[in-house]
Amino acid sequence: MQPLHTSSAQHPLPHTPTPLPPSRRYDLDWLRVIAILTLLFYHTGMIYVSWGWHIKSSEHSKLMETVMIWLHFWRMPLLFFISGAGTFFALKKRSFGSYAGERVRRLFIPLLFGMFVIVPPQIYIEWLFRERFSGSYTDFYPEVFNFQPYQDGGKGGAFSWHHLWFVCYLFFYSLLSIPVFRWLKGEAGQRFTDRIGRLINRPGGALWLVGFLILNDVALGGFFPNETHALINDWAYFMKNLILFWLGYVLISRREFWQTIADQRRYFLVATLVCTVILYSVRLFVGYDAIHASKLLTTLFSFNNLGLTWFSVLMTIGYGYRYLNKNHPILPKLNEAVYPFYILHQTVIVLIGYYVLTQTELGVYDGFLTVSLSSLAVCVTVYLLLIRPFKLTRALFGMK
Repeated sequence: MQPLHTSSAQHPLPHTPTPLPPSRRYDLDWLRVIAILTLLFYHTGMIYVSWGWHIKSSEHSKLMETVMIWLHFWRMPLLFFISGAGTFFALKKRSFGSYAGERVRRLFIPLLFGMFVIVPPQIYIEWLFRERFSGSYTDFYPEVFNFQPYQDGGKGGAFSWHHLWFVCYLFFYSLLSIPVFRWLKGEAGQRFTDRIGRLINRPGGALWLVGFLILNDVALGGFFPNETHALINDWAYFMKNLILFWLGYVLISRREFWQTIADQRRYFLVATLVCTVILYSVRLFVGYDAIHASKLLTTLFSFNNLGLTWFSVLMTIGYGYRYLNKNHPILPKLNEAVYPFYILHQTVIVLIGYYVLTQTELGVYDGFLTVSLSSLAVCVTVYLLLIRPFKLTRALFGMK
């Protein structure tokens, strides 16, 4: 396929839908697996950094924290973009009604199951760790049915979705976006997609799509400055990821967009490096306290971080299409396993992490390796022996 290097003035994109792309992008499957595996190590790292989490080591790693700061701006945005891209392929094979039903089965049912079965052990362990509770899990579990919301630091009640906030948000995005996707398939939506195509056809043009994220930050960031993952008071973050979900759908909907993004991947790499340098320079030479003392500096720093998010996602998608768009016999198995792995992983980390923190004298790095690798092994074992073979558990963990 020839890359699109000519200007839109010379060769305007057609105002009719182009031929539909193939039904699968293998690079997106690989990137989903990589991103969710990264989450296991990221959440293990939360035990050993200075940020608040469910269980904490008394020792912290500055190196680990430095790496995780960057990962925070990349990992979940990439997953929402990939989810939007996957929605495009899903809607090629089913009606909007059957798509909505499939989202209920694969997202809402696992969310409910997770809130009553997967998440409560995390809260129980946190309460033990913070010496808020000393009884057995059997004594603790009725607390879940008081339906009092959990609060950070182990406060509040025992009802929460914890890390399954991603599943919750994705469920709402999927249903709320049906009118948007219906519009995008129509004539007006195709004209809008044409305009996006003319923009990204310019060298580095897709970088300017960060404007959607910046507009959202200007409109909502001042009212909802913090990520809460609690839905009702998280509207700036909710809309940010919804925009990424929509952009994933649009930028995968035309095959020529795929090649354009891959051809321009070096632009996205350079832009990501620039924002990364700014991020760490501010952290090293200015400090967050000085930044947050000024509304102007806070706004500019927020814009830089949004740039880092969008540019790193584009970079990943571009390089992924260039080097990872290849099938492999193991890929369908990994792709099937990755969602139940996500649902399960944080609970396993908390359980093993609690044992390592309270029953061993392991330090930061040997503790990190022990918890992360043990959690990986346990998740794989539970998946192979208890989830994959049975229809009921497959349904509860959102598998087909």
